[in-house]
Amino acid sequence: MAVIRELLAVPMQTGATSDIQSGIARKAGVLWCTRHRDESARSRAVMVFVHPSSNFMAHYALDPLAHLGIDAVGMTTRYLGNESALQLENCVVDIGSVLHHLREEGYEQIVLAGNSGGGGLVALYQDQARKATITSPPAGGAPDLTQAVLPPADALVMLMAHPGRSSVLTEKIDPAIVDEADPFRRDPELDLFDPNHGPPYSEEFLERYRAAQLERNRRITAWTQARLAELPELSDGRVDDLPFVVHGTMADPRNLDLSLDPSDRKATTQWGPPYRANLTPATLAHFTTLRSWQSQWSYDLSNGHGPTRLREVDVPVHVVYGTADPGCYPGHARSLYDAVPHDRKLLTPVVGGGHYLYGQPEQLDFTVRLLADWTRSL
Repeated sequence: MAVIRELLAVPMQTGATSDIQSGIARKAGVLWCTRHRDESARSRAVMVFVHPSSNFMAHYALDPLAHLGIDAVGMTTRYLGNESALQLENCVVDIGSVLHHLREEGYEQIVLAGNSGGGGLVALYQDQARKATITSPPAGGAPDLTQAVLPPADALVMLMAHPGRSSVLTEKIDPAIVDEADPFRRDPELDLFDPNHGPPYSEEFLERYRAAQLERNRRITAWTQARLAELPELSDGRVDDLPFVVHGTMADPRNLDLSLDPSDRKATTQWGPPYRANLTPATLAHFTTLRSWQSQWSYDLSNGHGPTRLREVDVPVHVVYGTADPGCYPGHARSLYDAVPHDRKLLTPVVGGGHYLYGQPEQLDFTVRLLADWTRSL
């Protein structure tokens, strides 16, 4: 079977505003996707892979699924390469644009697959596609999801996914940082990397640590709210958002203590050793804005908590997780699975599977065949 790859240019539903860094992207108003399919025929079903900001146009499952007779689309949102200004509600609108385009092309069945940070996003999407209730992001403004075109998916896949960006950041944010401008001013009583605390970590330390993580997330949220309230006066109404830096975003005790939420993983992160990953700019949530923080990172304000959004989902859901994933744990997968209220759901481990299945041909083949067979069974 020969696979062809097609570039899809999907028009955005809403005008691209200045939260998109690229001027060309703002003016074009286009979402780019790749479709991989058998050259001889288009299948009746298509699986769409999405993440809030990652480029899934070359997702590892696209070609293998097409070889198995399932059309596969890797999409981008308007925030490709610009996670710092991301608002989840706009990502929902972008998914709606892509699914509407595919429906118009005649697909009978659309399976929406949220990989990694896409898990909470597809849960939010399906919840709002079923019955839209969100009229603005947490900090206000557009979009109004009750006015958007949001065709429901026919099934959901949560692939190596965590419950959502706000919850996973809260689990990983470093509570030892006492000065938001200086990551090296630290509270020694909350320093995960001090060997006097562990690993293994005591229940008493973990209880204090988790409470302090939540408190730091809430402290940053309160600061963003106060800062936004000041902006109209400070800028004479000319500025409605500001950027800022968040230090220490990869300090989950599970990255060092393998007795917590046990699995086959190693004591590391997707970005390498935990101490370095905690501070290196390439990792989670280091660059953001006042409005973006509230939409995607705030524990209390974000709309993107997957288990909450899955509580009334009425389509089949398949949660697939890797037992050697260093960042998305069995407990994450179980929380998504348990939230689905019906029995048309599956929870499947990929034994030995890492976060991206990179260099794991056996696990990749198992995962892709699993998804293809499940899609055909719907």
